[in-house]
Parts: sequence; structure tokens; C-alpha cells
Amino acid sequence: MEIARAQSERGDLLLRRRADGALELRVNGVFVMDDVETSSEELLASVALAAVGRPERVLVGGLGLGYTVRALLRDVRLGAVVVAEIEPELVGWMRGGLVPSVLDDPRVSVQVGDVRAVIAAAAKASYDAILLDVDNGPDFLVYNENSAIYESSFLTVCRERLRAGGVLTVWSSSESPALGEAVEVVFGACQVTPVPVLLQGREELYYVYQGAT
Repeated sequence: MEIARAQSERGDLLLRRRADGALELRVNGVFVMDDVETSSEELLASVALAAVGRPERVLVGGLGLGYTVRALLRDVRLGAVVVAEIEPELVGWMRGGLVPSVLDDPRVSVQVGDVRAVIAAAAKASYDAILLDVDNGPDFLVYNENSAIYESSFLTVCRERLRAGGVLTVWSSSESPALGEAVEVVFGACQVTPVPVLLQGREELYYVYQGAT
């Protein structure tokens, strides 16, 4: 059942309720996420939190259905989280209650815009962690222009925005040696964590890539 639909420069956004009761987000007809299998989004957050002594300021690229932010907010050490989300309609759906909201927590602020621009505009050494869950990963893009997010030039900008002891985590729906190499080039090492998931009855592996300053 369709709950909401919107058109943007990047195409068609669809929020729907499946026959199994799950809330699902699709972009240009491509499955992006649902509220049933959220372990990899939560792991994206937990990996970052485990690597940072004091997560005073964290940036999340991609709001989605809010599960990465929700996992961050469970950590009482968290000072503030900035969410960069390019689709204003998605933010509006959450603010309007169509998606369970994480935006009413006073630690959360939202910047509507491309994550690349949001991070580029930030001061150097201004974040303890940057978490990127903007697309399905470099090898199965929903929006082709997001390919730049996984390249070493942008990862270098992310590194410059991290404080000493900071961490970058990147979500990918598939294993990507090119992404691992780019993270290693920029950060000197790359840790890759495969995440077993059950996706609508199918066993899959998602991946979290990690680099630290």
C-alpha cells in the first residue's frame, strides 16, 4: 500500500506498507531499506561509537528510515548528531509522522542538502565520526552522481573534517574492493565488517567499511 510518493531531481521516492506489514522505502523503483532488517544500519553506528572515546559531534549522511541515527542516540555519550539528507520530502515524511521520528531528540539537527556539500562546508577537525549511508554502495547506485562519495578525493575531505581519533564508516550493500582500497589510501588502513542479513527471506551480506584518523 502506498503511503507517500514524491518526485525530486533524482527521481521517484516511494514510501509503502508491504503485505507483510513492513514499512519500505524505494527510490526509482529500487529497494533501499525497510524497518524489518536494520542490523547493518545499527552496526554502522555501533562500529563508529566503539572506535570513538567521546562522540561529541557526529555526522550521518543519509536519513533513510532513521535507524542509524536511532542507534547513535542510544549512546548517552553522544553530544550532537548532524544529519545530511538530500531529499526534503523524506525529512518531511518523518517530521509529519509517516515514519517514526528521530528528529525530535534535541541532540539531532538536519541539514537538507547533498552530503558532499554539507561536509565540504564544515570546518576542519569538527567531527568525531562521519557515517555514510547515502546509496547502496559504489557498485549498485540508485543515483549515479553518488559515485563520487566512494572515491578517495571525497574520502580525503571527510578525513580532514575528523578530529584526531575520529572514524569514518561507510555502508555498502555489496563487497567493494575499490572502496576498501580508497579508504586504505586515505586512512592508511581499512577495516571491513561483513553483516549477515535476512532480506525478505533471502540471506545476504552487507558491508561496513571503516577508516580511522
